[in-house]
Amino acid sequence: MLYAHRLLQVLPAIYDRIYLTASENALDIMRDELAIANLCDMLPAGEESKFRILSPTDMYAPPASGSHEYEGMVIVPCSAGVAGRIAAGVSNDLVTRAGDVCLKERRRVVLVLRETPLSVVHLRNLLLLAEAGATVLPAAPAFYSRPKEIADLANYIVDKILCALGIGARLTREWGE
Repeated sequence: MLYAHRLLQVLPAIYDRIYLTASENALDIMRDELAIANLCDMLPAGEESKFRILSPTDMYAPPASGSHEYEGMVIVPCSAGVAGRIAAGVSNDLVTRAGDVCLKERRRVVLVLRETPLSVVHLRNLLLLAEAGATVLPAAPAFYSRPKEIADLANYIVDKILCALGIGARLTREWGE
């Protein structure tokens, strides 16, 4: 959830409108890992107007429709269960429906997987997603830049997410710098 929190701090400098939803499980993880009570508390101060918080049960929300234009989506953190439902085309909430829509419309989908180890079933689902055009981005930060704080590790993963979205912003040094 640390990666999601950091990403939400960075996105308003890049986008004017950001749709945000979270499953009940994600909200529980947010409370447990970050001690943040609700989704609004994850938003950067002064940037709240750029976010539109959507209910995970709202299948009429704009990202649930292919006719609504948006660039893509990031699921961070992404469980193996959510990845599996998207790989199978099973939409049981707004997150999985938006993932399905992005794949069918050939939009960017970045799945920041939090599971480890991975079973053969997980790997097959991830292969299906990659073949369908998704970017599977394990939440595995690098240590070549000699991070000094946990925030440095989060910035590395957020850099990778931004790169997968086609955004050139950098929060960390590139390899060889």
